[in-house]
Amino acid sequence: MKIEFKEKTVIVSGGATLIGQAVVDAFIQAGANVAILDIDPAGQKIADAYTDQALFIETDLTHDTQLKDAISQVQQKFGQVHVLVNLACTYLDDGFQSSRQDWLKALDINLVSAVELTRAVYTDLKATQGSIVNFTSISAQCAQTGRWLYPVSKAAMQALTKSMAMDFAADGIRVNSVSPGWTWSRVIAEVSGQDRAKADRVAADYHLLGRLGHPEEVANVVLFLSSQAASFVTGADYAVDGGYSVMGPEQNQPAIPRLAD
Repeated sequence: MKIEFKEKTVIVSGGATLIGQAVVDAFIQAGANVAILDIDPAGQKIADAYTDQALFIETDLTHDTQLKDAISQVQQKFGQVHVLVNLACTYLDDGFQSSRQDWLKALDINLVSAVELTRAVYTDLKATQGSIVNFTSISAQCAQTGRWLYPVSKAAMQALTKSMAMDFAADGIRVNSVSPGWTWSRVIAEVSGQDRAKADRVAADYHLLGRLGHPEEVANVVLFLSSQAASFVTGADYAVDGGYSVMGPEQNQPAIPRLAD
């Protein structure tokens, strides 16, 4: 089935990120009109590359007035919203040392803002029988040293996805989530010194496919979940993680032979 979104409107929060840009591109290539909502002004360059099919609105999603104004601009330019992708997040996280203010800020951006954005477009999604894709993470499934805020907020996003799917089913709105593994992103690029080969070598120990994910590979799953190709899928979380989530402590190395050494 060819996935098409011609004359449909998609909102991508966090669309100025590397993964966000890949999601925006996937929808535009499928014919959609896409609104990028992000606090990073770099989103304008992304929108400029697509002429009339993309709109960037610099938005702080933790401010209700800005959020509602952004939705109004989207509707005025493109009409009713058909798909919402809740991708925006912060990596603010100092683990146990994180302050109350840090906790509240992280949860506000990573979780509550997704709820408020959904509330703002709910009427449109009900009218268009649309869909929502939330971004969770492999971090929602396992503990990671020194990180509390990010994994907790992503685990909450998984729970939120199920609650949304339950309550919105009667409205014809499907809600799913994607959980990326290590993916070439701004954070990994910065930490690795823009060295993709090095990042792949480190990721190889944790992913069955032996490398990082490409942003486009995550975007492909988002596109599928948003489309009629996934018309009987709701409340699901899709791991786009190269096998990270199925690896246990033994990883992918034979363990029994070690007993004979």
